[in-house]
Amino acid sequence: MFSIVAVSIINLVILVRYISLIRNQKIKPSLAMWSFFSLAVGMSLVTYLSEGYHSFFDNILNTTDMVMVLSVTIVIYLKGDKSSRFNSFDKLLLLIVGLIFLFWIISKDHFLSNILIQIILVSAYIPVILRMIKSKENTEPFSVWILLLIAPIISLISLKGELAAIYAWRAIGCTLGLILLMLRTEIVAKKSGKQILVTSEPERNN
Repeated sequence: MFSIVAVSIINLVILVRYISLIRNQKIKPSLAMWSFFSLAVGMSLVTYLSEGYHSFFDNILNTTDMVMVLSVTIVIYLKGDKSSRFNSFDKLLLLIVGLIFLFWIISKDHFLSNILIQIILVSAYIPVILRMIKSKENTEPFSVWILLLIAPIISLISLKGELAAIYAWRAIGCTLGLILLMLRTEIVAKKSGKQILVTSEPERNN
């Protein structure tokens, strides 16, 4: 019960935080990407529930993630930057999700379909990672991603089924990896700033 309540509260806090940032125009998340997240996380939950005799509470992380991503998508559509179009990568992910959905409908292989969705959810981090590496600037809030790391860790207490465990560990691995990249980016940026400052000091004295 503790993990169910805790994960629900954490995802609610993340949702409120995101809505606040969007409404205040401090961030401009892609409507296309969040639409993809809604479809992928939704399919992950459906295939999980279909795979065994599970309830929504048996995979509380996936359940509350579904509520969060769908709510954020709606808020972006109503209050955010609606001009963000689907790029080639977004279209590719949506196509793959569509193919996985067809595979699931035809084969009724809930387990394999769920695994394929987890792989696609990992791939969804690629644009964020590449943008951070290319720009050498961290544009992601630590507060949100730390909460996104804590939630799946706590969910391990109450989850039921192999697919729920895979979903949680996939989330832990992805968020932890991104946080480490964010931290490295911040450190490198600060070191670069110090080097520029030291280099420019003699010029000022002259």
